[in-house]
Amino acid sequence: MPEVTIHIGGRGFEVSCQEGEESYLHSAAKMLDDEAQVLSDQIGRMPEARMLLMAGLMLADKTAAVEDRIKEIEAELAERNAELAELRAAPAPEPERIEVPVVPPLVTETLAELAARTEALAQELEEQTAAS
Repeated sequence: MPEVTIHIGGRGFEVSCQEGEESYLHSAAKMLDDEAQVLSDQIGRMPEARMLLMAGLMLADKTAAVEDRIKEIEAELAERNAELAELRAAPAPEPERIEVPVVPPLVTETLAELAARTEALAQELEEQTAAS
């Protein structure tokens, strides 16, 4: 088991940890040291046990706040997942009905007559132009 020296509040501590966990230990020690530094700046020198206790309590307070926030976010995520599941389970909406008006037969007949007249006039004009 590796022995690691960590520094908290300007004091060194020998700590054992599992193989490969040294970086995690140093990271945790830095967090604790940061809190101890805040205490040291505010209060000054204090007994080691009290400094460690207070720094640990400050970290525990921050951790509790983070855990509360995580619970809030997890609850919100659960709500969103429930909404999503509800939307996925809902039946597909009815297709929109679109009505296309029917052209009355009289209009079709009238258009056919107009087309025939136009063609007759065009033919007559061509014949007159060719004769001139």
